[in-house]
Order: sequence, then structure tokens, then C-alpha cells
Amino acid sequence: MSQFLKYPAKLHARNVAKHLRTKISDLSSHAIFLSGSTQESYKYSDTAKPFRQERYFYYLSGFNFPSGHVYYDISKDELTLFLPQIDYDDVMWSGFPISIEESLKKYDVDNVLYEDKIESYLNKHKHNLTVDIEQVTNARYSASLSRSEDLFYALDEARLIKDEYEIAMMRKAAKITDNSHLAVMSALPIEKNEGHIHAEFLYHSLRQGSKHQSYDPICCSGPNCGVLHYVKNDEGLEERQSILIDAGAEWENYTSDVTRCFPINGEWSKEHLTVYNIVLKMQKETMAMIKPGASWDEIHLSAHKILIEEFIKFGLFHNGTAEEIYQSGVSTVFFPHGLGHLLGMDTHDVGGYPNYEDADVKLRYLRLRRLLQKGMVVTDEPGCYFNPYLIELGMKDPTQAKFINKVEVDKYLPVGGVRIEDDILVTENGFENLTGITSDPLEIAKIVKDGIAKGRDHFHNLV
Repeated sequence: MSQFLKYPAKLHARNVAKHLRTKISDLSSHAIFLSGSTQESYKYSDTAKPFRQERYFYYLSGFNFPSGHVYYDISKDELTLFLPQIDYDDVMWSGFPISIEESLKKYDVDNVLYEDKIESYLNKHKHNLTVDIEQVTNARYSASLSRSEDLFYALDEARLIKDEYEIAMMRKAAKITDNSHLAVMSALPIEKNEGHIHAEFLYHSLRQGSKHQSYDPICCSGPNCGVLHYVKNDEGLEERQSILIDAGAEWENYTSDVTRCFPINGEWSKEHLTVYNIVLKMQKETMAMIKPGASWDEIHLSAHKILIEEFIKFGLFHNGTAEEIYQSGVSTVFFPHGLGHLLGMDTHDVGGYPNYEDADVKLRYLRLRRLLQKGMVVTDEPGCYFNPYLIELGMKDPTQAKFINKVEVDKYLPVGGVRIEDDILVTENGFENLTGITSDPLEIAKIVKDGIAKGRDHFHNLV
């Protein structure tokens, strides 16, 4: 990251203004004012909650401490960061906060001031646009601010396309995540329950400098792998054959999001490998379609068609043609979620414009509903699940039940499900896969077996 001397806050502010002009042609009397997150405590307690910076504010500042504010004078192209007043009573506990001089070196802003100067800035223009009045009300500035849907739009569109700095942050997050997934696959002698898998991933992420996860890791085994966002992570691995871990480390507020599956003992069962290869084919063929101008809707629907063809081949669907089965929507019983989503400062990043009321159930949970553009980062994460609840719903629908071969489907219930997820940068002519951890089933089996062969004594653990 050494080639980037400062967080490119000024570039980001200009990007927002560019998109804002498509909604408001004359911005001569407009400024942008955003507030960051404050440090909160748990209710009825003086114990601090983990701090998470407000992402829109971070995009325009790079400031990752509590109680900051940023002001962008659009006509002057002048960006000002406001630091909270120094609380000298807190210095004993927390040390001195970042100074004005340090901030000028770290962030690409024109001015750094303390927050007692904010009101004088808000008096400069007639329109001070912000995104969340409630957030800044506590900071006593709401009378001078206007909540703007146009600003939401401009921020979302600006964040949609990642610049070189952001891509570098996401590469770093991806590399940490690769190593942590490899560590999980390699440590089966000391992983006796789902919590151990969770712990192994966090441990190796933390050792690499990532103190925060992009989201709560999903670490499941056996039938639990059929639950999309399973976060209990507390059951034993005895008598189970499959592991699914969906986890991504965060770096400087930029995320990764990767899912890998593997057999607990290094030997794929027939059913587990069959499902895995179906999902791998879905991912490979959809990934090959990624390029600027491609429709994410169409890529997603092609994954459904691949699943249907494979299910017919293995006898999981019957009594109909591929087209009849596709039109019935029954593939959503086994692939209920979207193919992927935007990725950036949020795991489900802004700008995707999902339609959760879509009449087509195959598209209802697709979080990205637009053409791909160079600079987007998306996840490609097809899945195939054998969830008893979803199967029961399918069997209750006569238009879908006739296509489900329940006898064959029940054989796959112990597998639970398979998802393979990589992080993909859309490039000028195609894509670059930021995820490096292998998804090849033979290579995965070898990693697991090599780890098992080392035995428990190879690993440093006390419990």
C-alpha cells in the first residue's frame, strides 16, 4: 500500500459532485456535510461497543475515528475535515487523539479544523446536503442541513466504481482471507466443532492485521450447510461429512467475501462431490460471462439453467423438459439466493438496486440489478442447498412438486449445501478474480488430508 500516500478523499468528493450534477445542474450554492459514527456504549453500561465508521462519511474522508465531520464546498472544490474537540479527561484512558498535523499528512483534504468551527462553514452556502438528519441532530447542526435523496444517489454511484486505492485495499483484504481459509482447511486435527472453524479463521485474520471481519462468519457442517446465513457456529462435527465456511476479512474498512466447502475427512462422498461439481460448473460458466456491459440478471438466470440441466442429468429433477422446469421456478428451492452482489466498503455494497418485490422469484433476491461496468467488484457465489424447509415448500406447490424427485433429493440431505464464492473485479475487457484460495476439489481434498496427516501435535493450541 506504500504507493498510496494518502486516502483519496478529494477524488471521492469530486466523484460525488460529478454524479450530483446529473440531478442538480447548478451546485454553486450547495455544499456537502457528513458526520461520522460516534463511540457508543451498550445500554446501561459504560462498556464501549465495537466501533464501525459510517461508510458514506468514510468515503469522503478516510477518517476512521469517532465523532468526525467532513464538509465539501463544491464550487470551491475545497474539502475540510473536522476533528472532535479534545476531551482531556479521556486522554488518561485513551491517549491523545489524532492531531491536525497528523490528519493533514494522512488524508487528502484541504483543511483540518476542530468541530467548533463547523457552524461558520455551514453559514457559507444556502444548501448544505447530508444523508441522515437524525445522525447529525445529536451534533446540533440539523437546522442548517437538508437530507437529500440526490446526495444518496450520488454517493452510491460514486462508490459503485472502485479506484486504484480502493482496489488495493480489497486486494489486501482478499489476500488475508485467502490465507485464513487455507488455515481452516489445513487444521482439521484441532477443529472438532463449528466454533473451532470460526476461531481458526479469526485467529489467522488477526495475525495478519485484520482486526475486523466484513460480516459475522458462517461456519457450518452437515445439514447446517443448507442454512444460507447460519451463524450459530456451535455444533460438533461428529458423524458429518461436509463443511461450509463463508468468511471475509476486512482491511481499512474495505471488505472481502469468500465461501469455501470441503469434506471433513478429506474424502468427498459421492453426493457431496456431485453437488460441489454442479456449483463449480455454475460458477465457472457464469464467471466467464463477466465483462463490462453484461447483464447481471442474465448471468444469474444462466446459473439457474445450469443447475436445472445438472439436476436432470443426476435424476434430481424429472417429469419435464429443462424449459418447463425453468419456467416453474422450482430451481429456487435449491438455489434460492442471488448469484452475487456488489462488494466494497459494505459486504452488500450500495448501488445494486435490488427489487425484492420482483414477480419472478428467480430474481427476487438478486442484490445487483444492472449492467456491469469496469471498476465494479462483485461476488460470484452460486449455491445448491438441500434445506428441508425449502424442499417442503416446493413439495406443497403442485407446479413445482411434480419436477422434484424426492427419493433422489433425500439422499443429499446430509450434505446440507454447497456454495462457492469469489470476489471479482470487472476489468476493461473481462474480469480479474481477486480470490486466490483454490476451489479445485482435488486440491482442496489434498490440503485437508495433508493437515490431518500432521496430527494434533503439529498445531499450537491449548484447548
